[in-house]
Amino acid sequence: MKLNEIRDNEGSSKDRIRVGRGIGSGKGKTGGRGVKGQKARSGVAINGFEGGQMPIYRRLPKRGFNNIFGSEFAVVSLGRIQTAIDAKKLDASATIDAAALKAAGVIRRVKDGVRILADGELTSKVAFEVAGASKPALEKIEKAGSSIKLLAVAVEASE
Repeated sequence: MKLNEIRDNEGSSKDRIRVGRGIGSGKGKTGGRGVKGQKARSGVAINGFEGGQMPIYRRLPKRGFNNIFGSEFAVVSLGRIQTAIDAKKLDASATIDAAALKAAGVIRRVKDGVRILADGELTSKVAFEVAGASKPALEKIEKAGSSIKLLAVAVEASE
């Protein structure tokens, strides 16, 4: 067998039916869409309509809400920071803040600030300036001889 002898199996693919190309084709005039009505028109897809049956988006209960006062942090682990320091992407002698983490490619977006989690180990002595950290992360940072300054996140008090 040669490359120029390779063929698809017989009947494995069908030709596309060209609709609306004359009555002799058997799919002319209305092109297999029946006569008139909404579904005979072009560009019609009745989304979510299930033929009169109660649609799924109404059968399922509503759940949750969006907190307009909620803060969303960019989360980063200690292990990820240590990896970036080892790869010379982060300078351990400089203060590590949101801008430095973004420049190093550790986080994509700063969002409402950076929050450090305790995943992994921190061996370098560094100074952090971030919006928040978990209790285990704070303990690991102190244990490594590093310092951390927690920034106050700007949250407006509503009265």
